[in-house]
Order: sequence, then structure tokens, then C-alpha cells
Amino acid sequence: MTAASATAELLTVPEVMARLKVGRSKVYDLIRSRRLVSIKIDGARRIPATAVRDFVLGQIEQAA
Repeated sequence: MTAASATAELLTVPEVMARLKVGRSKVYDLIRSRRLVSIKIDGARRIPATAVRDFVLGQIEQAA
């Protein structure tokens, strides 16, 4: 994995909001409750794209 591809996999909160179709408060609630994995880079919150995918897959499994 190159540095460029690793960076491309990190999403901002607004990007996650758009993907999940939820508001900012909900994204931070998911992070706070540890249902959505995130990291901080110099104070900026970033969410791995794989964490969003895993969250969605988990929600689908729970609904089934």
C-alpha cells in the first residue's frame, strides 16, 4: 500500500455523512459509542473507508 492509497482510504466526517446519509451529530455519536472506528490526525478526525463498510455490513446483518 502506498502513502497515496492509504490517504485516499481515510474519510472526513462530511464524507461519511454523505455516504451514510446522516447528520454530523450522528456520525460523532457512532464514533463516541465505538460503533464506527476513527482516528485523529493533529486534531482532525478521519474514518477509514473500511470502517464505514464494516459498519454498514454489520447493520445489514443485524437487520436480517
